[in-house]
Amino acid sequence: MSLMANEFGTEVFDDVFLGVRAGGALRKRRRGEPLTPEEEEALGRWRRLSPLRKGVAIGGFTVGTFGLGFTIGGLVFGRWRPVRR
Repeated sequence: MSLMANEFGTEVFDDVFLGVRAGGALRKRRRGEPLTPEEEEALGRWRRLSPLRKGVAIGGFTVGTFGLGFTIGGLVFGRWRPVRR
C-alpha cells in the first residue's frame, strides 16, 4: 500500500515539474523566442496529459505554494507574544 502511495506522490511531483517547464516554454513562445527541443518535448507531454492529472498537478502546486507562503508569512508577520505562566 505505501509503495502505491509513494509512486503516486512521485508522479504528482513529476507532473508539477512538467507543468512548470511547459509554462516556461509557453511564456517563451508568447515572447517569440525559439524553443529548445526539451521545451518542445515538455509542451507535447503536457498537452497529452489527462485533464485529471493536470488538475491534480496544478492543485498540488497551488496548495504547496499557499501552504509555504502562509507558513512563512505567519512567521514573519505574526505577532510574537510573551508566554504567560
